Formats: sequence, structure tokens, C-alpha cells
Amino acid sequence: MEVYLDNSATTKCFPEAAELMKKVMCEDYGNPSSMHRKGIQAENYLRYAKNIIAHNLKVNEKELIFTSGGTEANNLALVGCAFANARAGRHLITTAIEHPAVGQTMNYLEQEGFRVTYLPVGKNGVINLSDLEQAINHDTILVSIMHTNNETGSLQPVIEAGLLIKKLNPQLIFHVDAVQGFCKYQIYPKRMNIDLLTVSGHKIHGPKGVGLLYADEKVKINPISFGGNQQRGLRSGTINVPGITGMAKAIEMQYPNMAGDIDKLYELKYYFSDALKRIPEVIINSPLDGNGAPHIVNASFIGIKSEVLLHALEEENIYVSAGSACSAGKTNHQSATLKAIGLNKEAIESAIRFSFSHYTTMAELNYTLQTMYDKIPMLRKYVRK
Repeated sequence: MEVYLDNSATTKCFPEAAELMKKVMCEDYGNPSSMHRKGIQAENYLRYAKNIIAHNLKVNEKELIFTSGGTEANNLALVGCAFANARAGRHLITTAIEHPAVGQTMNYLEQEGFRVTYLPVGKNGVINLSDLEQAINHDTILVSIMHTNNETGSLQPVIEAGLLIKKLNPQLIFHVDAVQGFCKYQIYPKRMNIDLLTVSGHKIHGPKGVGLLYADEKVKINPISFGGNQQRGLRSGTINVPGITGMAKAIEMQYPNMAGDIDKLYELKYYFSDALKRIPEVIINSPLDGNGAPHIVNASFIGIKSEVLLHALEEENIYVSAGSACSAGKTNHQSATLKAIGLNKEAIESAIRFSFSHYTTMAELNYTLQTMYDKIPMLRKYVRK
């Protein structure tokens, strides 16, 4: 049996999305900027994609900007808005547990003269709204808060944050990185006071190499790359029609009726978490209440390094993660998220992330659990000698 439990890193593409992409790449392969029939065919696919996404998000089609993924979308949102609105202020707010695509971008903006406040989180990985309220001042121009944490699955109070931000200053720009939460939750930017929303195709059973930035038409934003002035001049370059079409198909297949899939994921999560607790010296780091996403279980296996357990499971065709895929492979890297929720070094270095998807089955989880029941006592005995 092969068990893939690293769906927070990437997901299997829906066959329907892949087939549609193949048709666009091999048959209707024109450039949508071309004026001939092939170009018009490609433009029609773009219209199809925009219509699906705009309809599901309840936004205007012209507010959708397609990118190469979540990282580029986050960079465009943060850098583009910071420089476009710098005359109004140079203070930005984010959290201590953001994905590197936001965290590193904020570090860059600090080097460019902006001041950034990093909101702390509690043991459950959630910010305190009173900290957000106290951080906002007359110089603040943008607040960026992730929807779902990619390592622990903690959910931020984005609805309440949006209401608070607009109450204190209707001109403040609110950005939400929804890469991990999109298609797990129905997110409606305009209803939630979200001005900028980031999405990535490969996290939602779509293709890699394509992402989306929703940008409210009232928000001032500067381009960060230049060329042929495609997409209102905000994101130049030949448009990735196959990728955009595949992402739209994945959204179309999930967004309207995702409740059943989410209930299934929560069932798997709670079953798996309860079973993990039977293993001695295991700490569950993911929230198991309403503050936790349905598809992520992060757990520390005290006494066993993450990489050791990861490769032991890999030997049995079980694929998990030792942390954020975007930080994997870094020497001496320790998770900023796990530090922020108060874990000690031993717990951080023994943390494994299991993440589920539309395709995950109870049989796969049982196989994984039995494998760990068999291997963990031997690994601990070997490591502690």
C-alpha cells in the first residue's frame, strides 16, 4: 500500500483538471493575446476560468490576477501594496507564524524602510484580537493574516479581524494568505472585508505553477514585474491558460458543495489524533477544537528526530512531512510556528506533519498507525542507546 499524507505540501491533481489542461496544451494551445482564432479559443478558456472563480468567490472577474503560485501572489500583494500606499504610511502588521512567502517578504519590506509588527500567538497558534487592535495606528497601511497555518492547521479569526480592521480604519488594506484554507472553507472576500486574497492551484487538486490573487478594485497596487502589460499591467507575461483552466476546474469541482468532504476530513483527523495519543510520549501540536483545520495533524514523537521517523515511514511507502515543504532541507532550520506556540527544542525537532486530502482513506490511516505502533518502540530503543 502507498499512503500519501503530505497534502499540505501538494495534492494529487484531479484527473478531470489534468484532462482539460491536456486539451488546452495540445489542441487549443493559442496565446490569448493573439487576435486570430487560436488566440480567441484560448481567451474563451480564460473567460471560463474567470467566470467560475469569480462566481464562487462572489467577486468581479476584473479583480482576479493570475500568478505562478501562492508565493508570487503574496509578493505582489504585499510589495505592490506597500509601495503603492507608502505615502499614507509605512507600518505593516502580520503574525509570527506566517508562511515564508509572507514572512520573508515582510523582512524585505523592513529593509526598504517599512516598519513591521509581528503579532504573537497563543499555545493554540491563534492571535489575540486585542493585540491586533493595539498594533494598529495612524501609520498602518496594511494587515496580513494567514487563514490556515500550513504546519499546525491553526485557524486565525479572519472574519473578526476584518471587522475590527475596517471599524478602526476603513482605508486599511487587509490581506489574507488562504493557500492552506481555500477549498477547505468557503471564503467570500467582500463579505469578510478582505481586500487581497492569495490562492495556490496545487494545494486544491489543481496543477502546480499557477496561483491567484484577488485584489479589490479599490486597492492601489503597483506591479512588481514588467513586460507586455497583461492583466491590467499588474502581472505581465504570457498567461498560463492550461494552468489557470486546471485550477478553475478544481475549484468548480469542490467549492459549491465541499461540506461532505470537510466532514470526512474532520472524521479522519479526530480518529487519527486519538489513535496517536495511544503512543507513549506523543504530543499533538494541532488544535483539536474549532480553531483547527480539518486536514492537518502535527505531532511530536519525543525521542525520535523528525527525519528519522519520516524515512522509517517512507520505507513502508508512507509519505509525511517534517515541516513546511518550503523550509525543508535547510540546515539547522527550526520551525518558527512551533517556536511561537511554545514548544521546546526536543518537541520541535521531533515534529511530524500528517496532512489529508480528498483521496485519503481510513484504511490508509490504519496502515500508517500500525506501522508506527511497530516501528516507534524500536526507533526509540535504538536512538536512546
